[in-house]
Amino acid sequence: MILSNYKDFPRVGRIVGLDWGARRCGVAMSDEKRGLVFERPQINIKNQNELVDAVLRLVGEEQVAGVVIGLPLYADGSDSETTKAVREFANGLADKTNLPIIFIEENLTSALAEQEIGYKNISKMKQVLDSVSARIILENAIAMLKRPVQA
Repeated sequence: MILSNYKDFPRVGRIVGLDWGARRCGVAMSDEKRGLVFERPQINIKNQNELVDAVLRLVGEEQVAGVVIGLPLYADGSDSETTKAVREFANGLADKTNLPIIFIEENLTSALAEQEIGYKNISKMKQVLDSVSARIILENAIAMLKRPVQA
């Protein structure tokens, strides 16, 4: 189920963060206490159904409590073509699981990841960039979840 706000997202348990891309999906995972976030190998995308299945296998193996997906928005908050594709992926995932799914705005996470990685070799950077971005997305979401819940 796709949630509209963090108020209804589980406050405990392992969560996965995803940085959707047309060719690769970055993956990061928290520990159960959400104190640590680990990058996982990215998922190379052949088609959206295979990506949904790969994510479902991962959340089943890791006993995940929820999913956080980075949502790329324009600066004015409106959807781009990529935003629409991310929402379609999330809807496909929600059709196959009852896990709570939440979006977090992800603008500039790739730029932050590139700065953090600092690789000069572009091919090496592409091997880890999406999962570094997913880690940043997940760390931001965990920070949001730690804020006091507003009624």
